Formats: sequence, structure tokens, C-alpha cells
Amino acid sequence: MALVIGLTGSIATGKSTIAKLFKKEGIPLVDADLISRQIVEPGREAYQKIITVFGQDILARDQSIDRKKLAELIFSDQEKRDQLNRILHPIIIEQIIQERDRLINQDEQLIILDIPLLFELQLDDLVDRTIVVYTSPIQQLQRLKNRDNLTEEQAKKRIASQISIDQKAKKANFVLDNSDEIDKTEAQFYLLLDQLKKLINKDDLTAK
Repeated sequence: MALVIGLTGSIATGKSTIAKLFKKEGIPLVDADLISRQIVEPGREAYQKIITVFGQDILARDQSIDRKKLAELIFSDQEKRDQLNRILHPIIIEQIIQERDRLINQDEQLIILDIPLLFELQLDDLVDRTIVVYTSPIQQLQRLKNRDNLTEEQAKKRIASQISIDQKAKKANFVLDNSDEIDKTEAQFYLLLDQLKKLINKDDLTAK
């Protein structure tokens, strides 16, 4: 029986660090962010829909969608963000489910669904357990400002577009604290991985 894990966090809390550790261990991972980038490539269905709604101004010179321009647009306008989500989310969710089911049919024992908006989109029903990668809200804000070269106002808008990291931590089955040095995060990860491997051998994974 496959154990399907939902991996999530909030922007700039370090979820990608944990995703890389799962990949390093050879554990199959379905990456919602990667899917979201693929479906907006020129020629794909979502690409044309986005241009129809948002216009040619969001295109780069090579006619690909300029993700930075689009981000600036949607994070300053809730209605535009909702419009984009209505285009992208159904396609992303469909592909996540297809990939999850493909891996289950291949008899993979442990499958990770890496979904930033797992709780926002109420997708936790797609998984058996959830992991939240946590860092304090103050650290989150600072990391986001430094990582993306944003002003404090810009960073706060992006953080506010998601459920708070403290709320997500309360919803999760497991929390990995990424507030400290990477070696401490990795130590927590390997302890959790041992727990997940033990769960695989249990007959009943329905109680979350």
C-alpha cells in the first residue's frame, strides 16, 4: 500500500529544501510548482487563456510569460489573482492526481505531493498525511525580502495571499522546523523519514 504525503509550507519557509532531501533519497515527488510552470509554456492551454485575460504586456521578448511581471500584477490585485487561479488550479490539480495515481499503480510505497497551496485549495484529502515546513513569521518575511529582493510591503502582500504558517502548522500531521541551521533541519528530516517508513507497513492509513 502506498503512503501519500502532502508536503507544504508557506512562501520562503524552506519547503524546497525538504523536497530536495526527499528526491536525494530516491522518493518520487510530484511538484505542483513545476507543473504550474509547464502548463504556461507557449502552446499550452493555460498560456493562451492567460494572455486572453491579462494581455500581451505580460510577455517577455521570447513570447514566454514573464513570471515576474505576472506576479507583480496579481499580488497587487485580488481580483486578478482570482482570475489567474481559476485558469491554473483546475489544470494543476488534475495533473497532480494523474501523476499520483500513476505512481500508486507503479507500486511506489512512499509518494510526496509537493503542493504550496495544499490547505488553501483543500487538497489534503488527496494525501494520507501532511508535512508543514515551518519558520517563524519574522524569519519568513526577512527571507522573502532577501531572496526575491522585495520591499517589506511587497513581501507582506505575498505572505498575506496564503494561510499563515502558524495556522498551517496546526493543521499538519508533522512539522519540520526550518528556523535553524541546515544540519538541524536535515536531522529532523531523517527522523521523520524513519517515521514515514514505519507507517508504510501499517494496514490502516485512514486515520490522519
